[in-house]
Amino acid sequence: MPAFHTVTRRGLLAAAALGLVAAPSRPWAEAAPARIVSLDYGLAETLLALGVTPAAIAEADQWATWVVEPAMPPGVVNLGAAQEANIELLQALKPDLILATPYLAGLLPVLQRLARTESFAINTPDPGTPYSRSLDATRRLAGLIGRSREGEALIAASAARMDETRAALAPVAATPVFLVSFMDTRHVRVYGAKSLFDDVLTLCGLTNAWQGPANYWGFATVGIEQLARAPEARLIYVEPIAADVKAALARSPLWNALGFVRAERVQAMPPVLMSGMLPSAMRFARLLQATLSGAPRG
Repeated sequence: MPAFHTVTRRGLLAAAALGLVAAPSRPWAEAAPARIVSLDYGLAETLLALGVTPAAIAEADQWATWVVEPAMPPGVVNLGAAQEANIELLQALKPDLILATPYLAGLLPVLQRLARTESFAINTPDPGTPYSRSLDATRRLAGLIGRSREGEALIAASAARMDETRAALAPVAATPVFLVSFMDTRHVRVYGAKSLFDDVLTLCGLTNAWQGPANYWGFATVGIEQLARAPEARLIYVEPIAADVKAALARSPLWNALGFVRAERVQAMPPVLMSGMLPSAMRFARLLQATLSGAPRG
């Protein structure tokens, strides 16, 4: 899973070598940008949903594993890990706009000397939810790139997806849902309040079985024994899961003693970006509906 964004000394040293750190800031043109670079998957997926292909993104090589859809078109340049973005390559691309997040705050002075740089906060400790902040960020981004109409269409499509999923899942809405990613045979990342997944569960009329603490990304890493607090729940785990972990769970007395395991209320879901925006929320809702209705996976 991609690391959370932190800025490294290597990136700043590379920027200093290029003479970027001390450079005076420049005024950037207000025209709709043609060449856009994204250092965040959620912003990149939103660009694609708005009909714009980024010139480059961070960690392009992991896109198909963690984001899946929409597929990244060929020819998009890979800038490497966001926290160690290739500054020399970024400079050579001559972008008109760079999209970043607060987790790259230490690198912003460098980026701002290369091109107009806009930062978007989706997961923060501040009041609000990732879904509501994604609505605001979608409108802002769409306005920046001259795609306001497409932005409103994306927002409307997301609302329609939530409504459709809520209606489809009404028959199973009484059963609370644990949503987890397996870290190993004894620990899971369980998604709770302030996660995009929790937002979508609520919008789709479901109850999150995890009512314990979570960080501002919306998850907690806990031992699987802590899931015993809601034996009546259903558990959905987000793939990928290591083959050896899955095999070990099948033999684990602790795992097999959990109420939802004994009742065979455990299901797998294809990968969804936990830190995404509206496209990821829509994918999650669609896969949630498919998983709970027994429809084909996708």
